[in-house]
Amino acid sequence: MLLYAVRATAFLIAVLFSSISFSQSLPDFVELVEKYSPAVVNISTVQKTEHGQWKGLDIPEHSPFGDLFKKFFGEDGMPQMPEDSQSLGSGFILSGDGYVVTNHHVVADAEEIIVRLSDKRELQATVIGSDKYTDIALLKVDAKNLPVVKVGSAEKIKVGAWVLAIGSPFGFDHSVTAGIISAKGRSLPSANYVPFIQTDVAINPGNSGGPLFNLDGEVIGINSQIYSRTGGFMGLSFAIPIDVAMDVIQQIKTKGTVSRGWLGVYIQEVTQELAESFGLEKPQGALVSQVIEGSPAEKYGIRAGDVIVLFNGQPIIDSANLPPLVGRVPVGQKAEVKLLRDGKYRTLKIEIEVLPEEDKPVLAKKQHSSSENRIGVAVTGLSKAEKSELGRGVKIESVAPNSIANAAGIKEGDIILQVNQSDVKHVSDFKKKISSLSKGKKVPVLIHRDGADQFIVLSLPKNQ
Repeated sequence: MLLYAVRATAFLIAVLFSSISFSQSLPDFVELVEKYSPAVVNISTVQKTEHGQWKGLDIPEHSPFGDLFKKFFGEDGMPQMPEDSQSLGSGFILSGDGYVVTNHHVVADAEEIIVRLSDKRELQATVIGSDKYTDIALLKVDAKNLPVVKVGSAEKIKVGAWVLAIGSPFGFDHSVTAGIISAKGRSLPSANYVPFIQTDVAINPGNSGGPLFNLDGEVIGINSQIYSRTGGFMGLSFAIPIDVAMDVIQQIKTKGTVSRGWLGVYIQEVTQELAESFGLEKPQGALVSQVIEGSPAEKYGIRAGDVIVLFNGQPIIDSANLPPLVGRVPVGQKAEVKLLRDGKYRTLKIEIEVLPEEDKPVLAKKQHSSSENRIGVAVTGLSKAEKSELGRGVKIESVAPNSIANAAGIKEGDIILQVNQSDVKHVSDFKKKISSLSKGKKVPVLIHRDGADQFIVLSLPKNQ
C-alpha cells in the first residue's frame, strides 16, 4: 500500500513538472506588443471605382486566394462596390520621419490615404512608390519622432517558429494574433516574384500590409494574402518576406521605380514522369518549356528542354524557386545558371536584363491536311501565321478516345513542337519521329497551348 502511494505521488509530481515545463516553453508576447504595437498603423483609403468592380489584388473571380483588402463583402460574398469606396488596411512605421510600409493593393488607385496612429492622430499620406509584382507600397506622412519597428530577416526563420501579427482586421485597430511558420518559399498565382512565408496566424480583411514579428520583436514579413473559400480566415495566411520588401523599398527610395531581373524563360514543374523521361534521378529543378525571343536566355543559349538545377549557387528544388531568385539579381549583372541538357550538366553565365512589362506569348491559330499515327492523333500542318510565329510544329486535329495521346493529356488544337527533345518540322517528320519511338518508354513532348509552351509525357506501352 505504501509502495502504491509512493508511486502515485511520484506520478503526480512528474505530471506537475511536465505541465510547468510545457507552460514555460510557450512564448510570452506581452513585452513585444507593448514595445512595437505603437509603430503599427491603420490605413484607410477613398477610391474612385467603376460601379461593380472589386478593388484590390488581381485574382480570378472564383479563386480561393482572396486578398486581404476585400472588407466590404456582402452576405453572398459578391458585393458591388460603389463609385466612391472606402477601404481599410494596415501598415507599419519604418522610420521616425514618417515613412510607412503597406501593401500595394491597399493603396492602389486611392484618391486619398489616411494613416491613423496609435495615439489616434490621423495624417494624410502620399505614395512615394508602389510595386504590384511584390505588392509593396511606401508611403510618407508629415511627422517626426514617430515610433518605429525593428527590421529583421526572413532568411533564417525556421518552419515551426512562433510569429505574431498586429493589424486592423475588420477595422479593429491593433489586434494581435499569433501562430507558427507553416512553410517557406510558397509560390502563389498572383505573385511569381515573391517566395511567401506561410503561417497559421489568424489574418483577416484589414490585416493587409501589417507586420509579422518574430519572438525577438523583429519584422520578418508583411501580411498580404489568405487562402479562403469564405472571405475570412481558414488557417492559411501568407506574408511577404521582409528581405524582398526592403529591396523594393530601397529601390523606390533611391530611384523612384522598381526594376527586377529577367531571364526570359517559361518553366514548369518537373513531375516524376517528366524526370524519368529526361533521365533525372529525382523530380527537381525548373524545366524550361519555352525561351522568349530576344531574351537573355535565348542570347546565351538556354533551350526548351533544359532543366535548371542551380541559379547563382542556389538549388532549384521546385520550379517556383527560380523566379524570385532571378527577380532579385541587379539588372546588368551576370548570373551563373547550371542546367541539365541531354543527360549532361553544363553551366552558363548569363547577363540578366530588366523585366519587361509584358512578356507573354501570342496565341496561335488555324490548320490544314491531316495524318494518323500510333499514338492516336490526327495532325495537320501549320498555317503561314503559325509557322511564322513558332517556326516548327504540327497541330492536333483530333485525339482518339482511350489513346496514348489522350492519356497523356494532348488536346485538339495543341501544337506539337518537339518529340523526345527533337524539333518537329512538318507532318511527315512528326510521323517519322512517332514511329521510331521505343516501346515501353516515357517520352517528353513539347506542346504549344493557349499561347504558352509546356512539356507532357507520352507513356508508350511495351507492346506498342
